[in-house]
Amino acid sequence: MDESLLRTLTPTVTGVLVRRGADFATAEDAVQDALVEAVRVWPDDPPRDPKGWLVTVAWRKFLDAARADASRRHREIRVESEPAPGPGSAVDDTLQMYFLCAHPSLTPASAVALTLRAVGGLTTRQIAQAYLVPEATMAQRISRAKRTVSGVRFDQPGDVATVLRVLYLVFNEGYSGHVDLAAEAIRLTRQLAARIHHEEVAGLLALMLLHHARRPARTGPDGRLVPLAEQDRGLWDTRMIAEGVEVLQAALAHDRLGEFQAQAAIAALHADARTAEETDWVQIVEWYDELVRLTDSPVARLNRAVALGEADGPRAGLAALAELDPALPRYTAVAAYLHERDGDPATAARLYAEAARSAPSLAERDHLTLQAARLNARLRG
Repeated sequence: MDESLLRTLTPTVTGVLVRRGADFATAEDAVQDALVEAVRVWPDDPPRDPKGWLVTVAWRKFLDAARADASRRHREIRVESEPAPGPGSAVDDTLQMYFLCAHPSLTPASAVALTLRAVGGLTTRQIAQAYLVPEATMAQRISRAKRTVSGVRFDQPGDVATVLRVLYLVFNEGYSGHVDLAAEAIRLTRQLAARIHHEEVAGLLALMLLHHARRPARTGPDGRLVPLAEQDRGLWDTRMIAEGVEVLQAALAHDRLGEFQAQAAIAALHADARTAEETDWVQIVEWYDELVRLTDSPVARLNRAVALGEADGPRAGLAALAELDPALPRYTAVAAYLHERDGDPATAARLYAEAARSAPSLAERDHLTLQAARLNARLRG
């Protein structure tokens, strides 16, 4: 199969879908799915008209995605803008779909990817960013998952851990502002908590509530990203914080610690501080130690470096950062922050500008660019 032909046809096919009414991002996603299908099918059955084949398959993929998105949006319309406290209502078919997509025939990673794409409404690019892998790799993973479950009966629902991972990633995507899914993720996690007694379900619900409580303060009136230390804590939802802390304490009382409980404990310590200066960074580092022990996650290690820089000084944070892969997302932004706190504004300004070029969102890019400009102005003055 001529891979150069696929690369040549990709922008043409994308343009055809856009002219037919698809938005550019969704068109790109559909074309990626079609390319994966081409890699699978063409070696044994090459088409006489490669461009026509790709357009047909990509358009079908686009229509499938559009129907799934319309279904998701219809469900969201029924959800209030802010999740109500207390137990969720009767379990609906959405939560059941999460369990069915987390099928035992799939690996946990494939089940999560498939559910995020088919039920959560996330694009392949968003899922790839969450998993720190190339978009093409994630497209192949989703395509394989679809093929795996295409011939099986969906009478064996998946496990709770996989469903929790999906809900966590859906919430994170909604919380970041790319897709407004945070309230829907909280609603489904409430339902799951009402359905089963599981410490990590409670831990995830607590984590969501504690993060969602801070959402009104995360951006300014002009859409500018507001760092945690600079947020107006009077805008935080104290009722939601109290509920999150209560749910977390009940889960921790069972002494079966999991990663979501550990993350919720960190969020609770941030929420408990009346000012940024009163944050108990020593305890936060201890909870990050637990989280690293439980997950060995590079993202957890990166966040631990920030916390260590606050608890023991920026040199300690930089030393912890030096042990991590510089290719890790937000590594450069963290390095910039720690160098600024260490009294090296020139290095910090350079790193802020570098981090801005690879920022995952427009708001984050603008924030990092402003930080670089602020330090450069100070250096010139």
